[in-house]
Amino acid sequence: MFKAVTVLGARPQFIKCAPVSRELRKVATEILVHTGQHYDENMSEIFFRELEIPEPDHNLGVGSGPQGAQTGEMLKGIEQVLVRESPDYVLVYGDTNSTLAGALAAAKLHIPLAHVEAGLRSYNRKMPEEVNRVLTDHIAALLFCPTETAVKNLAQEGITKGVHLVGDVMYDALLHNIGIAERKSKILEHLQLKPKAYFLATVHRAENTDESENLRSIFRAFAELVSCGQVVVFPVHPRTRKQLDALGIALDARLKMIDPVSYLEMLWLEKNARVIMTDSGGVQKEACWLQVPCITLREETEWVETVQAGWNVLAGTEPAHIVEAACQSCSSPATPLLFGDGRSAERIVRLLS
Repeated sequence: MFKAVTVLGARPQFIKCAPVSRELRKVATEILVHTGQHYDENMSEIFFRELEIPEPDHNLGVGSGPQGAQTGEMLKGIEQVLVRESPDYVLVYGDTNSTLAGALAAAKLHIPLAHVEAGLRSYNRKMPEEVNRVLTDHIAALLFCPTETAVKNLAQEGITKGVHLVGDVMYDALLHNIGIAERKSKILEHLQLKPKAYFLATVHRAENTDESENLRSIFRAFAELVSCGQVVVFPVHPRTRKQLDALGIALDARLKMIDPVSYLEMLWLEKNARVIMTDSGGVQKEACWLQVPCITLREETEWVETVQAGWNVLAGTEPAHIVEAACQSCSSPATPLLFGDGRSAERIVRLLS
């Protein structure tokens, strides 16, 4: 029996953690640390309940703030936990500030670091996520890659030791939860939506929310779509809402803006959407698995396989490109088996053991 400290802070990490935690607790002691990066009810607590993740053993309550200050506060709190718990491994997920803080704390204390979702690259260093994932990969002892592309990316940077192709734990989570979402979710009835009769949109990445022209362009595209009679449903990330208010961006009243939704509700919204427009990496993959055409509101993606498979179009932030891609939304080819077989968590835990 070994001990692992898992560091989480944002909703994509909760999703990734759930299948790994289920397997991990069969053979190890797991200590959960929640940094508080996502801290409100709809962005955090409800995910723990829906995904049946145990209550965090340590909640740092860091909250939002400038990148450096937020990461520094997390690093301070995580280091204190690691000294107290003395684990055999530290597990981090993805590319958030919580990931980087957990990685740095582990490295400083010489505790082996395991990075789930290692090897992703956008090759855009202006993205804070890219900086976080590159630094984390270069100090990790175990690198769990979701794709062959990720393995190759690491090899190009000279990282070959401790690299394992395991598949994508988000696919594990989707397979486990899509049936539950179908049985439990009433989101379509609540929003008076018909299946395959609406577009679903999400915007949260700093490259869009912190760049005023990008944000204005995206919402001009949404306005054009609703003016043509399309229904656009937009769960609003807190960062995005804050920026919209600060910039005074006028929003079309016909845009169906709603509060952030739970994981199960989001899965069901994705499953029944005609088209998904997003800057989220996780949503791009879920769209592919659910066979819903995806328009990515970025110039590049870490998940190049979704583009190659024909389910994802890189539209950037120009309104004309977004509208054209969204309105074409042709049927795509049958989805190949991407990112594993739904047993990634088992492989990760076996390697840790």
